[in-house]
Amino acid sequence: MVTISAFARTAALVGDPARAGMLAVLMDGRALTASELARAAGVTPQTASGHLAQLAEAGLLTVARQGRHRYHRLASPAVARMLEGVMAVAAGATPAPARPSTRSPGPRDAALREARTCYDHLAGRLAVAMADSLVARGAVELGEDGGALTPAGEDFLRGLGVDLAAASSGRRVFCRPCLDWSERRPHIAGALGAALLATCLDRDWLRRSEGSRAVAVTPAGRLALGRAFGYGRPCACGDAA
Repeated sequence: MVTISAFARTAALVGDPARAGMLAVLMDGRALTASELARAAGVTPQTASGHLAQLAEAGLLTVARQGRHRYHRLASPAVARMLEGVMAVAAGATPAPARPSTRSPGPRDAALREARTCYDHLAGRLAVAMADSLVARGAVELGEDGGALTPAGEDFLRGLGVDLAAASSGRRVFCRPCLDWSERRPHIAGALGAALLATCLDRDWLRRSEGSRAVAVTPAGRLALGRAFGYGRPCACGDAA
């Protein structure tokens, strides 16, 4: 049972602007150094180290040492889901005026809204379109708290090159809906969502954007995703070079 004090402590940790900024940067699944996170949050390295120690102690981050560097990443998909949920609620609230130098990317940022990573799966307009297509063709059944891949869906996704055997071999939830914080509709998360993103990246249908959670749809991706999921609207973030 989660105590009220533990709940309040976690909320307070996420509620600090500097810590929230560092957590948001890690939402793409990367592992970053304290210096990189300090720059992202706009704080000194000493201040960042104190924040990171608190986040690690609370179980929100894990730390790995490689050579002289210590790399920080989100501790689990559960942490990413919590952050995505907070973002979804915050996106619907009336924000207080923010200084331009400290404004966090939101649903009006075109590249992020079009396609982005949400920890280890795809989010944004493209991800919602993919989920809609899979549900419409009877490939995936989505409920409020979970989802299932149908036999027809298995055949369809294997045809796209999705490694379903690897996706189903772990202990994590295989398929579940995740409320998209910019589109306010569900995309697919869980091991299946991670496998879909991995396939898109491996086949060069999507390319990561440097220093951002945004991913760009390549020309080959437009053709492939258009054929597979009916995705044909112009991408606001433009093609990758």
